[in-house]
Amino acid sequence: MGVGHSGNCADLGARSGEEGADLGFLRANLGFIPLSPHPPPGKNIVCMVGAGLSTPAGIPDFRSPGTGLYSNLQSYNLPYPEAIFEIRFFKKHPEPFFALARELYPGQFKPTVCHYFMRLLQDKGLLLRCYTQNIDTLERVAGLDPELLVEAHGTFFTSHCLRPSCRQRYSLAWMRERIFSSLVPKCEKCQGLVKPDIVFFGESLPARFFTLLESDFEKVDLLIIMGTSLQVQPFASLISRLLINKEKTGQGDPLMSLMGFGGMDFDSDKAYRDVAWLGDCDSGCLALAELLGWKVPPTPSPTREFWGSLCPQTLRGPP
Repeated sequence: MGVGHSGNCADLGARSGEEGADLGFLRANLGFIPLSPHPPPGKNIVCMVGAGLSTPAGIPDFRSPGTGLYSNLQSYNLPYPEAIFEIRFFKKHPEPFFALARELYPGQFKPTVCHYFMRLLQDKGLLLRCYTQNIDTLERVAGLDPELLVEAHGTFFTSHCLRPSCRQRYSLAWMRERIFSSLVPKCEKCQGLVKPDIVFFGESLPARFFTLLESDFEKVDLLIIMGTSLQVQPFASLISRLLINKEKTGQGDPLMSLMGFGGMDFDSDKAYRDVAWLGDCDSGCLALAELLGWKVPPTPSPTREFWGSLCPQTLRGPP
């Protein structure tokens, strides 16, 4: 099922025709989400998010033709675009990465509607976990509890010396000072190369990702996928899954589905739990908030202040 989007807040949730039917499907399938500030136990939402969440903040994604990072790296004299994020290349030639890092470094960008929507889910006690592919730390800036956040591709928030015998840890501020001084960061303890804790090609995902993924699978009631083509199996087959993205993703091919990979089904006669809201992520979150009745917060709060600056029909936070 696909739903278009509107940038006009007054239009959200008040649509007709095929689109209205799909919004009705959303309302029916997400109806378990309580509007009270004290939801009953067992209503757990997991968000899995990617680059599409942060592009409205001005951060480019990686692969979009013409605008993505990989299309605009000519000045770095790389053998191929992906080399800038390969650990072997980085250890020999760290300069291109740190030059790029100056353009992308946290502190220059602000969270988007989607980031604050997840904060709202957290404040209402509905967010079990946010799994993000992004390294920009905007989830943290929006106020997500680090315990509810899994940065699957790592983060700029901390850095470590790469020497196995050292592994000295450094802060975001320490790394920022060196990057913006055009210095290659070296360890103060052993003079080894220091790298932000983002996951490069050739490195393993954080252990916390695998540990929590397994336990969260057993508890989740609703999976919301935003701004990513991330394949979402092996999530339990009976949970509802909502995709907010510019295009449908995650279907896979029949053979991959039989093997247990991919498998989102929006259009077939057997479709019963997957729904896609097609458009930009910010508009999708505003539409979903409208359906849930989350408008103006009754008391001052960071979420009230943020939503109030976006739209006259803003979200309702917990009292």
